[in-house]
Amino acid sequence: MSFPSDLEIARSVTPRPILDVARELGLRDDEVELYGPTKAKVRLEAITRLEAERPRGKYVVVTAITPTPLGEGKTTTTVGLVQGLNRIGRRAAVAIRQPSLGPVFGIKGGAAGGGYSQVIPMEDFNLHLTGDVHAIGAAHNLAAAFLDNHIHHGNTIGIDPLSVLWPRVVDISDRAIRKAVVGLGGRENGLPRETEWQITVASEVMAVLALASDLRDLRARLGRVILATTRDGRPVTAEDLRVAGSMTVLLRDALKPNLLQTLEGGPAFVHCGPFANIAHGNNSVLADRLALATNEIVCTEAGFGADMGAEKFFDIKCRASGLRPDAAVVVVTIRALKMHGGVGRIVAGKPLDPALTAENVEAVTAGAANLAKQIENVRAFNVPAVVAINVFPTDTEAEIEAVRRVSLDAGARNAVVSHHHPEGGAGATDLAAAVWAAADEGAPAFGFLYPDDMPLVEKIETIAVRIYGASGVDVLPAAARALTMYEDLGFRHLPVCMAKTHLSLSHDAALKGRPTGFRVPIRDVRLSAGAGFITPLLGEMRTMPGLPSRPAGENIDIDDDGEIVGLF
Repeated sequence: MSFPSDLEIARSVTPRPILDVARELGLRDDEVELYGPTKAKVRLEAITRLEAERPRGKYVVVTAITPTPLGEGKTTTTVGLVQGLNRIGRRAAVAIRQPSLGPVFGIKGGAAGGGYSQVIPMEDFNLHLTGDVHAIGAAHNLAAAFLDNHIHHGNTIGIDPLSVLWPRVVDISDRAIRKAVVGLGGRENGLPRETEWQITVASEVMAVLALASDLRDLRARLGRVILATTRDGRPVTAEDLRVAGSMTVLLRDALKPNLLQTLEGGPAFVHCGPFANIAHGNNSVLADRLALATNEIVCTEAGFGADMGAEKFFDIKCRASGLRPDAAVVVVTIRALKMHGGVGRIVAGKPLDPALTAENVEAVTAGAANLAKQIENVRAFNVPAVVAINVFPTDTEAEIEAVRRVSLDAGARNAVVSHHHPEGGAGATDLAAAVWAAADEGAPAFGFLYPDDMPLVEKIETIAVRIYGASGVDVLPAAARALTMYEDLGFRHLPVCMAKTHLSLSHDAALKGRPTGFRVPIRDVRLSAGAGFITPLLGEMRTMPGLPSRPAGENIDIDDDGEIVGLF
């Protein structure tokens, strides 16, 4: 008998009324805005009230080794872990990102978890949910329209059209509009100029929404967003163009966290969705605060490996929120370690290489150098780490033991096998117990990787050397000019949000395992003054993905009963 699909499993469960979930959290009915019977938004006033009434829960970030193109089940593990925590008697919640439509219809498919560890309703989670991403896109593009309109109507500020920094966005992977020319000229069609489109989750507006502490902070951050510079080099902000207020209006409801549930009826907060390779890769500060005020323990997910989303969680998100983590979980799969050990090849959408399912302790041990480095990356912030071994039926006890040995030698507090995908929370109780013990111990010596007043180039080099394992960085001329300008403008204090491939510890996706002796090229640096960080671009990072030769959207359709099919 074949294992049912994620969509079949999700539909096999009758969701609880979301108002019941909200009431169990201590939310009042007037603090909950229903979007149908199974999802809701929570008013910000509830966060303020509950934080004043209750102690903060324990805060756990779930990260991973350097993933394969298939991913290693980080979201699935996060959901399963929380279900396991609830099963061992802890009041626990999930706090994760909303997926972009680009990957849903492109390579990755859905991102609500998998098997018996999912957030439901699965279709809503993956498609439009409550419309937040569309609101973000509208607010971003409104600023772009105001900018071009100002230039068209006399340009009284003196904007240099060649200095426009603000792209346009769309939440579909579309390589044809990565670079484009807008405006056909003449009296009515706008000044012709080159621009680009980014995927909406890469928008600074997405990052701003995820880091904002309240509506007033959102308004202030949007006002600081830099859209262009004048001919004499002065920054032009959204406040200067008087568009920040309208952007805030479009985002007023999107700022409220979304409440859903797990397959086992526990609370799941889903809010914001920045990518970790081109943005900071974490869900919203507000969702975490709400979850922490209503639960004993909260598990949030940081995108991709610990060198990506976890480093940004610690250095950017925790700086912005003032929250401090108690523990981290590092997710690993045997098949990924074999790949890092030089065995097999993984291509999304193609059958798994048989070499990755055959026992090979030597390859696992060799590839576990990547695991060891990612554990070290977590420990660099003085946070206790638990390794979650996301097992598959083909994994052997000898391979699992090799992972345990490497994990403990690298400083992990524990390494635990988890069967959350086929068994749900019941298969994650051992992992839940280990994570609770680590979080209960806490991270009293937690510290950032670098101080605020360190020069920007030194912050970049610190991340490259200490987190990636590079021997140094090569700052190319365009990047050097940008760094000098940003420091001259008073942005030296900002943290750094590196944009690089997620498929390697380095900037080069071909370098697997734990590469050494490489130098990281910094080809350019962008400023996100509203979000509050700078973004160095490493290697050939793109901010607009393209669709594969066989997009996942080819499998998605509506059946004769009006039900969605093919979503996975």
